[in-house]
Amino acid sequence: MSTCATASRDHHEPLAGTAAAARTWLLVEQPGPWGGKALTESRLDPALGSALEAAAGAHGGRVALIRRPGRDTDRAGTGTGPDRHRVFLARTVPGDSWVRTALLPGDSLEALRELDFAALDAATGTEGAALGPGWLPYEGEPLAFVCTNGKRDRCCALLGRPLAGELAASGAGDIWEITHIGGHRFAPTLLVLPYGYAYGRLDATAAKAVLDAVRDKRVLTEGCRGRSAWGRPGQAADLAVRERTGESGADAVSVRHVSAEPGVPHWAVTVAHADGRHWRVRVVERTDGPPVPASCGGIPAGPARMEIAGIDEVARAGAA
Repeated sequence: MSTCATASRDHHEPLAGTAAAARTWLLVEQPGPWGGKALTESRLDPALGSALEAAAGAHGGRVALIRRPGRDTDRAGTGTGPDRHRVFLARTVPGDSWVRTALLPGDSLEALRELDFAALDAATGTEGAALGPGWLPYEGEPLAFVCTNGKRDRCCALLGRPLAGELAASGAGDIWEITHIGGHRFAPTLLVLPYGYAYGRLDATAAKAVLDAVRDKRVLTEGCRGRSAWGRPGQAADLAVRERTGESGADAVSVRHVSAEPGVPHWAVTVAHADGRHWRVRVVERTDGPPVPASCGGIPAGPARMEIAGIDEVARAGAA
């Protein structure tokens, strides 16, 4: 039986503009089994999971569970025992990308309810200053989170777990399994922080190259789905400008404005470079491609894809 990932790959479904949108990510270590809706179907208190998901979602954020790769999913990934949980909080906006981390006892996870996602979404240049004591800047190897939740979609387990294991064994970065980052059919999928770019269909060699680039504060566009700080039109426009210019600096390119034409799935996206250049990118949503199931067992349909209709460099004064 064909899987959703096989169908998507065979039909050459484009990757650009398919990343989950999130300006802020809260990632909570939770070893043990995960259900399809892991925030409420794991050993995490389901009431806490629901509360965090609602609080983050109301302000452009996402919450997911993480664990270290390996067969023994009950073991803690931090080496400090099963009752202590590594937590990451990340912001992915260009020029304000950062990761803070804390190590919380299991009975202290309730403290996460106090996170002010509204303030985190509105703040710039704060480096997580509003988080309170116990949160430290993350200064380790590049962070990579590979989706492996087979209870949500089998492709994530079949393709994600081997990738996560190989990356972890190679020492390519700080590697974790994650419950969900969207886009099962692009498995194996991974999210890299602090910049928040998501990738799909990568083998271990390509994933290591992505992590090497992150280490150098660069972005690789091959296999890239988009930066989670933007919605889908912005993601596609960002990658299109990078492809056009060859710019790889992680924070050199930023989406400044997105305007939609009323009644039609067309967008004009203004993309700015740190050196002052601007581009107007015309993005069109198309759904006339070959039918592909969004997940294994789903009904095939023409997936929405972001198509670049044009890129024009504009004078700085004329940017929206």
